[in-house]
Amino acid sequence: MQAINIKKLSKTYEDGTQALTEVDLSVAVGDFAALLGVNGAGKTTTIGILTGLVKKTSGQVSVFGFDLDSQLEKVKEQIGVVPQEMNFNIFENVIDIVVNQAGYYGIPRKTALAKAEEILKKLNLWDKRHAKGRELSGGMKRRLMIARALIHEPRLLILDEPTAGVDVELRRGMWDYLQELNTGGVTILLTTHYLEEVEQLCKNASVINKGSIILSDSVRNLMSTVESEVYLVNIESTENLKNWNHQDVTVKDENTLEISVHKDHSVTEALKLLEERGVIAISIRPKSNRMEELFLNAVKQ
Repeated sequence: MQAINIKKLSKTYEDGTQALTEVDLSVAVGDFAALLGVNGAGKTTTIGILTGLVKKTSGQVSVFGFDLDSQLEKVKEQIGVVPQEMNFNIFENVIDIVVNQAGYYGIPRKTALAKAEEILKKLNLWDKRHAKGRELSGGMKRRLMIARALIHEPRLLILDEPTAGVDVELRRGMWDYLQELNTGGVTILLTTHYLEEVEQLCKNASVINKGSIILSDSVRNLMSTVESEVYLVNIESTENLKNWNHQDVTVKDENTLEISVHKDHSVTEALKLLEERGVIAISIRPKSNRMEELFLNAVKQ
């Protein structure tokens, strides 16, 4: 059984916009999967259909074997959603925002309070339980939305840009918590523009473009198709590189080189090549990660 099973899903809006065209997408139980695409590619429409907020034009959708058309309430019970936009009552207390959400699923208040305490502590929000939603920082609001989505213990967690606007330290903490949830059996579907998250967290990834899935495979297999990575190397001077042409080395300015490293070679080999020319690297950093290269190449086609 698949956590998500989508077959030939299409959506045409009333104004004639074709948002999805016969999308096939499967997410296995226990997977941590990514759905990637540029703005307007069809990610939000797909999530909207999965959660019952958008009506599909045609196709079949099931969640843990429950059919979207005939068992919508069962489908909703399986899913926790963290939308891209903040959509809670900013004048309510944090604890009430989470506990009131449990009421929609018929969870007794006493049970909900105990569960809310557990989740808020794990997300480092317990000390803010009596604060109003509007008093929280952007990162805290994101974590609050995750807490609210988890209160009914869903089997599937859908995260739409969950770390947008969150600083690096908080983002890493959220990564750890999401990995803990996934290890504990929660299936996760993630959309993000931070593609290093996909590389770090996800087992499988699909790329949607112009309403159709154009790539779908394990992250490992997808990344193995990237032929090279590009690095920016900071050096003291390009003096020793005058009249030296190398297809994999580009001089960006007097202190910066751009080096392309083929997947069959290493960064160390590239630095040794520079050393032989009397050029010593002061620092080196990726220009972009492999997932970004893969994604950009895919959507260009």
